[in-house]
Amino acid sequence: MVKIPKKVAERFAKSIPKYQKVLKIAKDRDVNESDTVSIIKDILSEVFGYDKYLEVTGEFAIRGTYCDLAIKIDDKVQFLVEVKAIGIDLKETHMRQALDYGANHGIQWIVLSNGIEWQLYRIRFEKPINYDLVYSFDFTGINARGEKDRDNLFLISKEGLAKNAREEFYEKVQSVNRFIIGGLILSEPTLSVLRRELRKFSEGVKIDIDEIKTMVRSEVLKRELVEGEEAEAAQAKVKKFYKKSRTRPKKQEKNQTPASSAQDEVSFSDKLLKES
Repeated sequence: MVKIPKKVAERFAKSIPKYQKVLKIAKDRDVNESDTVSIIKDILSEVFGYDKYLEVTGEFAIRGTYCDLAIKIDDKVQFLVEVKAIGIDLKETHMRQALDYGANHGIQWIVLSNGIEWQLYRIRFEKPINYDLVYSFDFTGINARGEKDRDNLFLISKEGLAKNAREEFYEKVQSVNRFIIGGLILSEPTLSVLRRELRKFSEGVKIDIDEIKTMVRSEVLKRELVEGEEAEAAQAKVKKFYKKSRTRPKKQEKNQTPASSAQDEVSFSDKLLKES
């Protein structure tokens, strides 16, 4: 994970407790979708570092339909943000709506949120269009000084965009899935370990790697993990990794300021805090 700049960590530590309180008040009042959008715009600004007026666009139109918010940097949409009222549980149908928005406009990253629950998705432009849930979090349960929570928040932040943190994280997530694990189990180094342990367990009974591989493939792993496009792609990736590791020489170990608005308008979130 990319190292989080000190100023971003400090911003998280300062702003997260404030918005945890805001969200609790909003949840107790069961505010509507429009007010939830206002709170999320404030969070995108004060927590994630975007200019609320220049970089967070409301009612983003895509071929006659609308997504609640879009984050635009240098005239390029980086995230579509689909918002539901704070009292509504997020469902797959909500993601499907946002997916249509993104697919129709070539936008790969989607945030789905009701203020409390946040879900980050990445669209896969294949046939048919598909998507991956990269990660999700409960904003009210975040530890503002916790390393893991800060790392996850950084993926959506403006500074995280500049460091390509979301793509790096996605690649890591993709490397830890059932198909990769299946491919690793069927790899020669793993099968060699299994053969060695079987010979110990069976007191020297001879068994070759091909026999073990056939047994694991047909009787141990689920068929879907060893057959099909995703399984074959994972196995190719594992082979490539081991090939590289055999030829790779050992190596010796060895700011972007968040935008702010000049406007002095009191945000909806601050109004909630004052009224509570």
